[in-house]
Amino acid sequence: MKKWVWQKANWTKFKWDDTLVTAKLRLIHKKIGQLVGESKASPDAEALPLDMLLTNLVASSLIENEKLNVRSLKSSLARRLGVTEENPAPLQDKTEGLANIMMDAVNNHNAALTMERLLQWHKWLFQNIERFDYAAQKIKVGEIRDNAAPMQVVGGSLYGTSTKLYFEAPEGGEHLLGLMHEFLEWFNHSKDDVMLDPLLRAAIAHFWFITLHPFEDGNGRITRVITDLALAQMDHQSIRLYAMSVAIHENRSSYYEILEKCQNNTYTINEWLIWFLGTLERSIDRSLLRLDRTIAKAKFWSSYSHIEFNEAQNKVLNRLLHGEENDFPHGISASQYQKVTGVSKATATRHLVELLENDVLYKLEGGGRSTRYILKIDKEKFI
Repeated sequence: MKKWVWQKANWTKFKWDDTLVTAKLRLIHKKIGQLVGESKASPDAEALPLDMLLTNLVASSLIENEKLNVRSLKSSLARRLGVTEENPAPLQDKTEGLANIMMDAVNNHNAALTMERLLQWHKWLFQNIERFDYAAQKIKVGEIRDNAAPMQVVGGSLYGTSTKLYFEAPEGGEHLLGLMHEFLEWFNHSKDDVMLDPLLRAAIAHFWFITLHPFEDGNGRITRVITDLALAQMDHQSIRLYAMSVAIHENRSSYYEILEKCQNNTYTINEWLIWFLGTLERSIDRSLLRLDRTIAKAKFWSSYSHIEFNEAQNKVLNRLLHGEENDFPHGISASQYQKVTGVSKATATRHLVELLENDVLYKLEGGGRSTRYILKIDKEKFI
């Protein structure tokens, strides 16, 4: 019985219903343009690419339950981006390798994706480790699987802690090499296919490569780099402004569920495309929200530059300016102000009244101990 999608004849001639994705594609393209435009006006313009590339790599590893030395990885990326750090962390082989992979994908987006390039990425993933000892197994580094039997993906190695068989990847050796060459040829030629939306191309590349599972380990991380490469080929600016792996990590369970479903002899990839585009949109929305907050914060301090706030007031205002992620979504009270700043209750009340009189804060309805204050710029959200 042919159970897996790759066992079907012509399985790489993927089919989907355009009517299910057309509206979402238009919306995402619009948001990408908005993201690029807003980033140019943001005071955060220089810091954003470093932060996004960093969080993308960290999240991609967390999907596989691997924790990285974030400070070392940040220093590795900063050095390649020409960003000066006050206290750079010591560099590590692991983080240097990851930085090499990411920067090769986003900087050399016009270069062809070749077998040699993929194998180099895999070597960088396991930097300076010829054979990686993982779960008492010897993992080949920088080589395609050569095992004659299909590779089994079971709970505990990728998806969870059970022993359930989730997926079988094609057998290794010559058969797998042939499938890899087919993928690489499609990837390189489809870049210029005007009939294929580049967002769909990225989604297809992700599904196709993870289904091949060509390496003994590291397939998920390499797949996500290929996805970033495809997105960079569409727009080399915006790829540095959002981190799709963060959104994937937040929805890791559904990520594995949709892959499992579509790899089990599906006849269309509609559900995968819908999931992929929705996840990509969430990652872009996150960056747009960050930019909106950064710009609003800069405008706020500029508008009140004539006022000399004290240290406690500065601390509270910065907390309130964090937007939806602040600690006081319903406004701040005098007692909360006291806890945050460490001042007395009387001083907290006096500070809040000063901010109110300077038209910085707005007092919500209610009195006594329940009196709460919000930023004047957020007034319309509460009325």
